Amino acid sequence: MKDMNASDPLLKVRDLKVWFSIKRDGAMPWTPHDTLKAVDGVDFELMPGETLGIVGESGCGKSTLARAIMRMVPAEAGTVMWLGDDLLSISKRQMNAHRKEMQMIFQDPLASLNPRMTIGQIVAEPLKTHFPNLKDKEVKQRVREVLDRVGILPNMINRYPHEFSGGQCQRIGIARALVVKPKMIICDEPVSALDVSIQAQVINLLMELQEEMGLSLIFIAHDLSVVKHISTRVMVLYLGNVMEISESDQLYRAPGHPYTEALISAVPIPDPKAEASKEVMLLDADLPSPLNPPSGCVFRTRCPHAKDICAQEKPMLTDRGNGQQVACHLR
Repeated sequence: MKDMNASDPLLKVRDLKVWFSIKRDGAMPWTPHDTLKAVDGVDFELMPGETLGIVGESGCGKSTLARAIMRMVPAEAGTVMWLGDDLLSISKRQMNAHRKEMQMIFQDPLASLNPRMTIGQIVAEPLKTHFPNLKDKEVKQRVREVLDRVGILPNMINRYPHEFSGGQCQRIGIARALVVKPKMIICDEPVSALDVSIQAQVINLLMELQEEMGLSLIFIAHDLSVVKHISTRVMVLYLGNVMEISESDQLYRAPGHPYTEALISAVPIPDPKAEASKEVMLLDADLPSPLNPPSGCVFRTRCPHAKDICAQEKPMLTDRGNGQQVACHLR
């Protein structure tokens, strides 16, 4: 690990590509496989203590990007620099040493917990994996402390996941991620399976924990109102490509990409009169297949402003000022 300055990014991703080889139905053994470009050249940085929101429709590569960063799926190309080390080029043993520094919280809170283990065992497991020299007494103490911090009472420590609600299971998942005191947590749609009132509680808990522990977060979600509430910056993905990266306030006030405009226009407004009078930007057609993406700009087939150049050249992510980067020929 290299020495890092406080102003250096904690995580730096450059030209990350995750491609899958897909065999066609009924194809002969010698027939070439199709290539699904789930993530196709993504660049971004994550600073210490920052929350980067990642938004986009289903199938745009958000979860695949997160899993590639964690080396849960193999990357085709690119670099993922973590505290000066390229996670994609180091050995499995070296990667395991880094895993206690970066943790994940998953979408389905119940499915991410082992049903045969008590919640005390579930939260203790990362400690026993990454800190095998810890004494049992110290492990139990740290487990009780972190469960108490996320709102799970000590007398519940010997219960099993099915005895808890969805919101409680997600709190247990957060405790499991926090118990090793990581520097970064990737939250892969952690509130999408929860009721709205419970969503707010979990989001507020994450924000409190981030401030207390100095955590950096990558927060993946469909709901742009949730992302706005928690994020410092927001990255918009479409078919595995970055359409826009911007400061949160700037993105919602003046979106730079037509796709971002469409996503924001679909966010409900609490005021009934404002909601009834607002203009919703409806996108033509369905999301194209990532097996056969459009040429040039991947968004052009649904963009109301598309021109000939959009079909001919892929737009580069360029700086538009005010911390805003946009990949669009026309903006």
